[in-house]
Order: sequence, then C-alpha cells, then structure tokens
Amino acid sequence: MLQWALLGIAILVLILAYIVIQGTRAALAWRKAAAAGDVQVIHDIVEDAIAVWHTVKRPKEVAPEVWRGVQSMQLVEVAPDFVRVSCHAESEYNMKDGHWSEVTNPLQEGIAVTARVADMLLYELPHYKADRIQIDIYTSFREMGAEPKRACILSTEATRDDARAIDWEDWTAAQVVDALGGRYRLGERGQPLPIEVSEPALPPATEGDSSVAAAHT
Repeated sequence: MLQWALLGIAILVLILAYIVIQGTRAALAWRKAAAAGDVQVIHDIVEDAIAVWHTVKRPKEVAPEVWRGVQSMQLVEVAPDFVRVSCHAESEYNMKDGHWSEVTNPLQEGIAVTARVADMLLYELPHYKADRIQIDIYTSFREMGAEPKRACILSTEATRDDARAIDWEDWTAAQVVDALGGRYRLGERGQPLPIEVSEPALPPATEGDSSVAAAHT
C-alpha cells in the first residue's frame, strides 16, 4: 500500500513539474516575442492584464473612486514600444445641508486615475515593458436638452525615462501627472474643457499572424 502511495506522489510531482516547465516556456516565449516587437503578442499581454485589473480587489491605499477609474481602462493602441489606453472619470458629490455639492471634478479624478494607471502600465505589465505610454481620460458633458457627449479632458504621453525622475511613493498625483506632461484645458470657472487627441493607428494583426501563437496554449 505504501508503494502505491509513493508512486502516486511521484506521478503528481512529475505532473506538477511538467506544468511548471510548460508555463515557464510559454512565459519566455511571450517575453521574447514582445521584446522583438510582435504587436499582436503585446496587444494580448496588455489586454490580459487589463482584464485582470478589471476584476481584482481594490488595493487599500487606492481610493474607491480612483479604482473605479482604473477599472474603466480600455486598450486603445499598441506598438512595439508603446501602449495607449483610455479611462473614464466623473465628478464626486457629497450631500451637505440637504444639497449635493461637488467634492472633486472629473479632471481632479482623472489626474488621480492617470497617476495610478501610469504606474501600472510602466511597472506591472507581465512579460513586456513599454518605453512610451499614453493615457486619455474621458468624461461626460451634459447640455440642457441634449444627450451627454463623451470627450477627452486629460491626455498624458510619457516615456520610461520621464517616469524614472518621479518619486512614486511621496509625490501627489498632480505632481506625477505634471512631471509626465499631462495636457488639459480649463474654462473661466476652472472647469475642465474638452481637448483634442490623435486618432489611434490601425489595429494589430490578427492572432493567426502572431509568431508565438503556440505560446497561447
């Protein structure tokens, strides 16, 4: 009986070792393809990471409204050295003396979201390190009698070299976004205004064109 138990343990160990080896080989293939500039692989890596971020529990140090913005993230564009995403931000309101008052406007929320997303894109993507990132923050503009319109109010294009000059632990979100070159406009009352952003390039090739299609299995 003991011999059968030992045999079962040995087989289980071999199976686990095989799984680990296959996983390591797949990870190496992803890293190699991403480093070589395979756009489809980079696209899949970023999409997979965003899908995880959409579902994971909010970190304690991140405010709920900021995490909502993070979880609104959508992939817009990728290139061999570049990742572009969009996120959504809205005003936050509190009830005071029976009336709702705006605590933070969409731009303030967008700045906080941008700082967090920049950190994630630069340092938390598996198998790939982007040299350049772009984060576009959108909000809804409402006019009397018209349907809400979605427009960009903050766009931040930054490089990894820009990020190296930032104190991610101690700087405020506004300091981070300012250092990364965040671009926005303000109206006469200090309200955020729509800004122009470039159209994304063509989407990447289909998965069947990827040089590491085998790494997906």
